[in-house]
Parts: sequence; structure tokens; C-alpha cells
Amino acid sequence: MKAELEKRVAAACKELFGVEVGIGLTRPEEQFGDYATNVALQLGRQLAKNPRELAEALAVKLRETLAQQISEVTVAGPGFINIKLSDQALRQSLETKPAQSLDGQTIVAEYSDPNPFKVLHAGHLYTSVVGDAIANLMEQAGGKVHRVNFGGDVGLHVAKSMWGIIKELGGEKPEALQDIGLGELDIKADWLTKRYVQGHEAYENDPAAKVEIVALNKKIYALHAQNDHGTPLARLYWTCRDWSYDYFKHFYETLGVQPFRYYPESETAPTGVKKAKELLAKGVLEESEGAVVFKGEQHGLHTRVFLTKEGLPTYETKDLGLIFIKYDDYHFDKSIIITGNDIVEYMKVVLKVVEQVAPDLSQATTHLTHGLVKLAGGEKMSSRKGNVVGALDIIASAATAARKTHAIDDKDTEKQTVFGAVKYAFLKSRMGGDLIYAPEESVSLEGNSGPYLQYAHARARSILRKAGGPAADDSASTDLEAGERSLVRKLTEYPEVVDKAVAELMPHHVCTYLYELAQAFNRFYENNRVLGDPREAPRLELVKNYATTLKTGLELLGIAAPEQM
Repeated sequence: MKAELEKRVAAACKELFGVEVGIGLTRPEEQFGDYATNVALQLGRQLAKNPRELAEALAVKLRETLAQQISEVTVAGPGFINIKLSDQALRQSLETKPAQSLDGQTIVAEYSDPNPFKVLHAGHLYTSVVGDAIANLMEQAGGKVHRVNFGGDVGLHVAKSMWGIIKELGGEKPEALQDIGLGELDIKADWLTKRYVQGHEAYENDPAAKVEIVALNKKIYALHAQNDHGTPLARLYWTCRDWSYDYFKHFYETLGVQPFRYYPESETAPTGVKKAKELLAKGVLEESEGAVVFKGEQHGLHTRVFLTKEGLPTYETKDLGLIFIKYDDYHFDKSIIITGNDIVEYMKVVLKVVEQVAPDLSQATTHLTHGLVKLAGGEKMSSRKGNVVGALDIIASAATAARKTHAIDDKDTEKQTVFGAVKYAFLKSRMGGDLIYAPEESVSLEGNSGPYLQYAHARARSILRKAGGPAADDSASTDLEAGERSLVRKLTEYPEVVDKAVAELMPHHVCTYLYELAQAFNRFYENNRVLGDPREAPRLELVKNYATTLKTGLELLGIAAPEQM
């Protein structure tokens, strides 16, 4: 309906004033109408005429051309036009679906991006949740979305971990790994993280260890170049890498996000090195003190190294290779990359380098960022990991808070509630800044939380179950009563909210809407009897529509909607 109205208002402007304008209808407060436009103010500036008079003329025209769709058109203030739909048109708006704005487009969504040999931290949890929701939104809009995951299985951080592993085991002893974790993936991941910390501290504080780690870094690259799986070092490396990937897979399955295509840095590095050498020959990159760099100052950026003096690729080169590999694999129309905001300037440099040789590829890439995930009060999540807030620790904290807050006998429902709490807590705020996570608040059945919306859905389903079956519908064709109309009006906003969330790649719009919808239903239910009322049939239909919209919206966010709680 909104799109149709916008076309009609634009046509009226063209007919009356000979001017083509783009119309963007907004949602005013309910007492003013269902839609509003300030087009008369725009035309007043453009035509040097009184906008109020232009608005009055437009209102007359709209009353004539939209007599079947609208019940009222009013002019307010200096020239705002408010439009109220007829009850029939408002009912019909319930059938509107979100726009297929990405139909036919291929999209690559890259997010989460954990490094093997380390534990998953809160940032990985955040990007996994938000990235999955954004990918869902783009699929809802008709896009063919490929979810990918990029991780560093080679590089200095891996060399630090491997150095710590070798020191902890007393040498290159792959057989000693069988005693670690005893099949527990989280224990193995935690053990690997401690080895990284051990290696990092040695690299920073022990010159001799630093030399050993640098040499080990070269050996690890050589394992891939030589396809070495048999030497003791290789067996150590591949076993521990497999631990990490098994841990990642288990984590994503537990979290309930869609599966990824993995791109390890060892796969992207050769392509990146090749591209870097080509760019060096073209003068995009240049040599500096034995290294290959991009001097970004001429573009308002900073200098970054792409190949070290030892000829090894840096993160920049691996990301460079990844961009071209992703395009070769998918020929995407859009590429979305979600990371922490600490690498904003880094990605600007990488994309500027790509722009020099493949401007369309750079333009098709969107880099979205987020801040840190912190705990309310600033306390640490787990002393086991020092200052690292672990992904599993956040989930465990939500589970503990949920058990304290409300008793849930069914294990599946408890799991849905816990993950719904964490996901919604991450999604309800606009992505970009730091996020303060409060476990008790996230699991509350009151206020703007995931469990509150899950309970709201279960409550609506309970009403429908109590009804038993459809009542005789004696009033479906009558006008909407005030409470009914308010709920219908709110329900009709759903496709517009989803369209906005898709356009901005911001799932928090859906969260805000679902919370407002649940509040609107509560007001309706408090003041309008459903079961046993003469208007039971149309009101049950409203309850059903409400429950379906809640469920659809929650699932779009990656959150389950239990039938009972």
C-alpha cells in the first residue's frame, strides 16, 4: 500500500504542478493518520509558492483519486499532508510482503572470522549473531547469500601458538596431544589459547624466543607449500588446527547460525602474494627497505606493508587475495564484511588498493563494523582467560541468569530462551558502538528482551489454542473498532521496517518494531475481549496475524519462537 500511495502522490504532483518528485511517505503518530508527506514544503521551495496552498490542492486531488483507499486527507502546519486509510485498505495492507529489493543479486556475507589456535571471544559471538541476522535480511529481500568465514591458520599469531605448544609438550611431540582435553573441544580450545598467550609473552619479552618464533613462522608457511603432513611439526600443526575447526563447527551449530564456507589464510595467501607482485609491477605498491608497501598518504590513508622483508604476506595481502578469490568463486554483486571497528583504517587501505585495479570490486564491497562487547559494571567474565571475554562464557552467564530468574523444565525451551536472550541483547542496539551486556537484563521476561518477545509469542499461541477452532465470522466485513484498528495499523508496518533494515543492513530496526508490536498487542488485549466476544472471529484472526508476525520477525533475527513457555 505504501508504495502504491507514493506513486499516486507523485502522479498528483506531476498532474497539478508539472513537477516530478520522489515521494517518501512516513508514519506519523496514529492520531494524525496512517501516512504523512512533506512534499508540499519541497515543492514550495522549488516553485516559490505557498506550501500550505500547494498541500491543500494536493489534498483535494488525493481525495478524488484515492476515494476507495483513503478515509481522510488533512493538511497540518505549514503544509504537511496526513493520509488515513480506509479500514478495508488497512486490512488489505496486511497482505503486503517485504520488498524483493535484492532479487537476482548474489551476495557474499563474511563475518565471525575466528583464528584457529585461539578461543572464540565475545566479538566472534557478536559478529556471528549480527552477521547471521544481516544475511537473513538479505535473503528475505531475494538475495542469494553465501556466508563465508575467514581465519588465520598461518601467520605470526599461529607461530606464537605453535611455539607455546612445543614448549609445553617439551618438544615436537604430536603423540602427547592425545592426553589433552580427552575429547572436550572447549578444553582443547582453552589449552590452545593459553599456548598463544605463552608464545605472545615470550615474543614480546624474550629476544631469543622472538627469533625462534619468526623462524617457526616461516616453517609453518613451508608446511603448506610442501603439503607436509608427516613431520612431527606438521602433525602438531594439523592436529591443533583440526581441533580449532571442530570447535568452531560445534560452536556455530550450538548457536544456531547458518553454516559457513571457510577460507583459511593459507588458501588466500598465495593469491594475495601474486596480486601484490602484480600491483608492485604496476606501481600501485612499491618497495621500501626491502618490504613491499602501499603508501596511502596520497589518498588520505597511511602506509601498510603487504610483503615483509622476508617475502612473507601480511594480513593485508591475505585479505587482498580473499577479495579476489571470493569474486572468482561467486561473481558477487555485493560483498559485506563485518568486523570490529579497530580495523576501519586497515580495511580502507586494502579496499583502496583493490580500487586501483578493480574499482567495481571495491565499490561492491561494504565494510560494517562494531565496537567491543563489555559486561555491565566492567567486570571480567572469566579469570581463566585474563582479560578475554569468552563467547561460551557469555552464553553460560545467560544460562545462569535464566535459571535464577525463571524455572524452565523443558531443556529445549531453556536453550531457546538463553540463546534468544543473548542474540536479542546483541541485536537490539544499532551496530557500531560498544555494547554493554547485562545477563540478568537479557533474560528478563519484562522489558525489551528476547525472552519477553518469545513469551509474547507463546502467549498469543495459547489464546489461539484455547479458542479450539475458528468461530463463526459474523463481522469480518464490518469496520474496525478503535483497538482493532490500532493493532492492524501496527501490523502493517512490518514489511516497511524489514525494507528499512535491509536497506541499512541494520537488524535493530526489526527488534525495535517487534517490541513495539508486542506492546501494541498488550494494549489491545487488555481493552478488547477476544474469546467469547461477539467479534471473536476477526479478533482471533488478528491474534493469529500478530503471532505469525512475531514468529517471522524473531526467526529473521535467528531467534526461535517457542509455542509454549
